[in-house]
Amino acid sequence: MPDFSQLTERQREVYDFIRDKIESRGYGPTVREIGDGFDIKSPNGVMCHLKALEKKGLIKREEHSARAIQLLDHKLGSAGLPYLGTVAAGAPMSAFATDERIEFNDLFGGPERYVLRVKGESMIENHIEDGDYVVIKKQESAENGERVVAMVDNEVTLKKFYKDKDQVRLEPANGTMAAILVDPSKDIRILGVLVGVMRKCASGTRGRSASRAAD
Repeated sequence: MPDFSQLTERQREVYDFIRDKIESRGYGPTVREIGDGFDIKSPNGVMCHLKALEKKGLIKREEHSARAIQLLDHKLGSAGLPYLGTVAAGAPMSAFATDERIEFNDLFGGPERYVLRVKGESMIENHIEDGDYVVIKKQESAENGERVVAMVDNEVTLKKFYKDKDQVRLEPANGTMAAILVDPSKDIRILGVLVGVMRKCASGTRGRSASRAAD
């Protein structure tokens, strides 16, 4: 169990904020979100709290990204996969979280997985259509060509990922739509990689693996 006895009141509040974000949507808050949540104007002020929580053994941060926050000795519930709302298969859209869970464990269950509902038609050539559910494996990196949920300036989108020398390219699977080109200096984050697709149809919900969804 985490030891909270050495935390200041504000450190405990920041820890609870991080935990709530991870439990409700499957990934931690950005430095900006923490700053907004506690009216901390300076990113350095947020980082002081994060470093204190890390030093006291309550969180872990990836060295390459201060936004990649994990809680130590904390496990999410297992009653279905968390449903975290809608992801744009089109123009990026603001992320939002729900408290729902969906019973996709039998088909796509596994650690660090969550469900999003697709909005838009940018991935239709991969047989991912508006209204489908996608199962995402939470991770912060991807290989070129993998379909990812990416956050660009606090908005999320489902696209094929390519990292070129000078930029990141988020490619739709729809010949009528243009790729999203992102300068590496921009605030971009991989939130997960597609592992399955669930389509609602007249006879019920049908599941497909990520590889078959690309046929």
